[in-house]
Amino acid sequence: MTAEARPTLSELTAASFKVGCLGFGGPAGQIALMHRVFVDEKKWIDEDRYLHALSYCTLLPGPEAQQLATYVGWLLHGVKGGVIAGSLFVLPGALIVFVLSWVYVTAGQQPLVAAAFFGIKAAVVALVLEAMIKIGKRALKGAGAWPIAIAAFLALLIWSAPFPVVILAAAIIGVLLALRDRKPATAPVESAIESTPSAWRAIATAVAWGVAWLAPLGMSLLALGSDHVLTRIGQLFSTLAVVTFGGAYATLAYLKQEAVEVHGWLTAGQMIDGLGLAETTPGPLVLVNEFVGFVAGWQGGGGLALATLGALMAAWCTFAPSFVWIFAGAPFAERLRSNRFANAALKGITAAVLGVIANLALWFALHVVFGTVDALHLPLGAELPLPVWPSFQIAAALMCVIATVALLRFKIGVVWLILASAACGVALRIARLA
Repeated sequence: MTAEARPTLSELTAASFKVGCLGFGGPAGQIALMHRVFVDEKKWIDEDRYLHALSYCTLLPGPEAQQLATYVGWLLHGVKGGVIAGSLFVLPGALIVFVLSWVYVTAGQQPLVAAAFFGIKAAVVALVLEAMIKIGKRALKGAGAWPIAIAAFLALLIWSAPFPVVILAAAIIGVLLALRDRKPATAPVESAIESTPSAWRAIATAVAWGVAWLAPLGMSLLALGSDHVLTRIGQLFSTLAVVTFGGAYATLAYLKQEAVEVHGWLTAGQMIDGLGLAETTPGPLVLVNEFVGFVAGWQGGGGLALATLGALMAAWCTFAPSFVWIFAGAPFAERLRSNRFANAALKGITAAVLGVIANLALWFALHVVFGTVDALHLPLGAELPLPVWPSFQIAAALMCVIATVALLRFKIGVVWLILASAACGVALRIARLA
């Protein structure tokens, strides 16, 4: 990255806002969208640096796509750029989720809105497929990349292997492959960051952002006590922020158990509704955390005021930790680019990430096209997702095909793709009512 290629702060803000508004499709679609904007269109960072940042973010707990946005902003304009890019990645979707959460608890399901979301899901499938193709072409380079990606995909799909185990295995394989390759790693290039990271600065940064992250929880604990719903929301989502590796769906598995079964803040049906809402709005899939916080506050008897505080607490405790991990750790991750074995480990992880994206893409496509997906039990504890064919939704399948062709063959813009898909969903709903 050259100094001439670096954007102004206003240009970064505009591009980050665009990503935040168009970030449909979960982590896979958002990673592809950021690649399109920051690498392909703007050419602000190169391919290797983007994939290196992605590999680092997959090692962290929490929402990897928001962390990647923060990392890119930090590369371009330091801490200020990271805060702007990371915040704008979340804010548009968070505002929409807040409004829809209020509509959900006060007016129930809106048929035409649900129909629009149904149409948008087809666009999401197309965006995820585009992500697989684009990232696959660039990430699957070098010996062992394909086998690592396929092995990661199968391990997650069939055995539901723990994500940290998959990533660690990929890193080890990458290092072993590097032992046969004497080619040196690419040296770091000029950026907006310091050339030599400081351990003391990293510690000070982690402490400062850590205090900011935990301050709302601390104030709630002091003012309301440990048993108040707002404090418990902060405790749960702060815990989630540090223990949930493996992306959004790993987070959701833990969240469902805690919010539904342990705390009883909402029912299983409401949890599924919240997940569907988060899947069809821009921003990270874990914006479902905001929905859970809103419903928990609403059920706590405090009305809109407590529900709003619950949503804010959940969102802050979910996304604020990303600033800790990136601003304290990314300078050291950048230096790893000059270490041959560290670089090889991250390349192995990048290949495994493609397998992770493929697994998410398949899961999402099956649940869009089929109303019911069961599991086929195999020996050795293996399971395969098994769609129930009588639940096949031909309209959803056709819209997925049309959206994919429009995106990949005719290069339709993301905005038009989403708007057209939403309009198709509404039209289908009206036609059935007629």
